[in-house]
Amino acid sequence: MNAPLYQFGLFGNDTALLLAVPIGIGFGFFLEQAGFGSSVKLAQQFYLRDLTVFKVMFTAIVTAMLGLFWLSWIGFVDLSLVRVLPTYLVPQFAGGLVFGVGFVMGGYCPGTCCVAAVTGKMDGWINLTGMFAGIFLFGELFPFLEAWYSSTPMGEITLSQVFNLSQGTTVLLIVLAAIAGFYGAEKLEARFRSVGS
Repeated sequence: MNAPLYQFGLFGNDTALLLAVPIGIGFGFFLEQAGFGSSVKLAQQFYLRDLTVFKVMFTAIVTAMLGLFWLSWIGFVDLSLVRVLPTYLVPQFAGGLVFGVGFVMGGYCPGTCCVAAVTGKMDGWINLTGMFAGIFLFGELFPFLEAWYSSTPMGEITLSQVFNLSQGTTVLLIVLAAIAGFYGAEKLEARFRSVGS
């Protein structure tokens, strides 16, 4: 077993922080290359005219999932050491709702507003300022929200556990869902582009 590298002590916190810099820059670069530094392009997904965000992000998720699955299968990655964030159903649902409303209103998610800001877009800077204001406000209010924040805990649960399926079956179903999603996205784009033109 060779990975996760950090968990096996092959490097420490300082190296992990140093590695985060080029990884973050690379992630931002590819977001910009995909056109995600434009709020206009991002907003088109909500009108079903351009579902690039859905396709790129679903591709990234499936690629990472398949990579981890096969690396685990050959014995290179110990999945038990890959951290799964615990699920708190109600607060995370509320957080997703706030995130979604903010995305629709501002045209950016946290990552894409950083990309837009770095490339000099004023709306990116406005969204970034709002994001930091929200983080600060949440931090100040956290003592009052802590009990709710930790409510409805489900632990470190995965889809295969939720649906009582093997990892392989879950991976296959997600890949099939991705293929169907990509096909459906192409059809929706073709239909709604013609409506909008």
